[in-house]
Amino acid sequence: MATEGGGKEMNEIKTQFTTREGLYKLLPHSEYSRPNRVPFNSQGSNPVRVSFVNLNDQSGNGDRLCFNVGRELYFYIYKGVRKAADLSKPIDKRIYKGTQPTCHDFNHLTATAESVSLLVGFSAGQVQLIDPIKKETSKLFNEERLIDKSRVTCVKWVPGSESLFLVAHSSGSMYLYNVEHTCGATAPHYQLLKQGESFAVHTCKSKSTRNPLLKWTVGEGALNEFAFSPDGKFLACVSQDGFLRVFNFDSVELHGTMKSYFGGLLCVCWSPDGKYIVTGGEDDLVTVWSFLDCRVIARGHGHKSWVSVVAFDPYTTSVEESDPMEFSGSDEDFQDLLHFGRDRANSTQSRLSKRNSTDSRPVSVTYRFGSVGQDTQLCLWDLTEDILFPHQPLSRARTHTNVMNATSPPAGSNGHSVTTPGNSVPPPLPRSNSLPHSAVSNAGSKSSVMDGAIASGVSKFATLSLHDRKERHHEKDHKRNHSMGHISSKSSDKLNLVTKAKTDPAKTLGTSLCPRMEDVPLLEPLICKKIAHERLAVLVFLEDCIVTACQEGFICTWARPGKVGLLSSPNQASSPGGTVV
Repeated sequence: MATEGGGKEMNEIKTQFTTREGLYKLLPHSEYSRPNRVPFNSQGSNPVRVSFVNLNDQSGNGDRLCFNVGRELYFYIYKGVRKAADLSKPIDKRIYKGTQPTCHDFNHLTATAESVSLLVGFSAGQVQLIDPIKKETSKLFNEERLIDKSRVTCVKWVPGSESLFLVAHSSGSMYLYNVEHTCGATAPHYQLLKQGESFAVHTCKSKSTRNPLLKWTVGEGALNEFAFSPDGKFLACVSQDGFLRVFNFDSVELHGTMKSYFGGLLCVCWSPDGKYIVTGGEDDLVTVWSFLDCRVIARGHGHKSWVSVVAFDPYTTSVEESDPMEFSGSDEDFQDLLHFGRDRANSTQSRLSKRNSTDSRPVSVTYRFGSVGQDTQLCLWDLTEDILFPHQPLSRARTHTNVMNATSPPAGSNGHSVTTPGNSVPPPLPRSNSLPHSAVSNAGSKSSVMDGAIASGVSKFATLSLHDRKERHHEKDHKRNHSMGHISSKSSDKLNLVTKAKTDPAKTLGTSLCPRMEDVPLLEPLICKKIAHERLAVLVFLEDCIVTACQEGFICTWARPGKVGLLSSPNQASSPGGTVV
């Protein structure tokens, strides 16, 4: 699919690019797609998503990938840069009627060579639990759509848990489920647990424990994505109302907020050490937000349309010197941290912590992150010292960062930040590689709110499936294949129980919620390359490669510098192979 576009160079599809690390190269034989390799007509369809899991089997080939294309869901062995795959032999393939898969997530904690738990969210609001290895469908949640009728936008297992998972919907609500509990035959009744600015959390009133355990109502309009912090204690949510909201997940407290320059926020991710959050959205920008200072520290402009995915690259993030790592939680908390996600938490945190020194010399750090967008472009960004520590003299000669204005606004919060017990945050930012102190606060009263909602007996389930469901939802999907100017602020949330006044964008501009463009440094991308014919929907950083995917259903692998020679040729001429992360 990565052929020359012909004509103008700017319209050519790039098959390689160079950064300071060296040459990244597209592997044509490492491309996953539907077995027939026919481009999928993506008009009006849900975004393609890719999930990865490692089964830790003895063969050394334990990576598995799942991706959705239209009504179809595929599960393959992922062979990375080492060997091309046989597309004619998916481990599991499912075609759904009346609804489409929209997102999915593996439970890394429970995955074995014999069994893996995969959650799949759907356009009609249901969530299915399947085992693609055993080819089993174990449970279906929200089957009758009594909990929420709107599209599932994001589903993730709660870090460190074998049974809890969180589901976000385009209604603007999130629900906490337990796989061991039923959903009930009637619509749930809720009782207010906690309420704050533009959010409310309810528990489910029932004689016997049932799903959902909690209902979160967040902001206005769709809740587009959420992400847990590397230690699993905080939750970052981005919504169609343009707000990033960061919560302490256990205490259900709002830690801080940020507003997009304009339009909705579509994607969010955490830095490997949990100190920074990056968002992307309909303002065509990537925005970097400090978790400790609760403020915007930089924006990046390189995309020409909406930014659909942002992700940190833990394998290129470098820390030269740092303070000792601090962790004040319990042994159980630490084990939760260690087990959260093979690629995103384990490797990133260990890579950072391994570089820890025993003194308190200044840290020299560069964070690498990437973004892909509706403009079919991949951008890579470096977050360098001159942005992280603006009080130091700028050294443009040794960075790839263009700083339009190095004068950052004073460190401050919007009134929602929490002070760390026993610690005060020194200005500017603490020069340590440890997790944020606030991330391990509340250790003594952990899950004080959550325990009451979750502690319950185990109920028996009948096996459920999505077989031949013909229900259709009447939700008007948000048109994300257009750029600025076609933004609807009308909320489709019929379930929002929070009364609130709409935020006037003009009143937030120029405040700590949304600084003006000239008030924060503006990053320029290291590279900005057109790599697909259709809008991009996936970006995953692995140790040997970068994985991207477009709406046509092609999942591409880009070998990192020095890794391209590892790929062996395909075994069968009819099997061009593919690499997915």
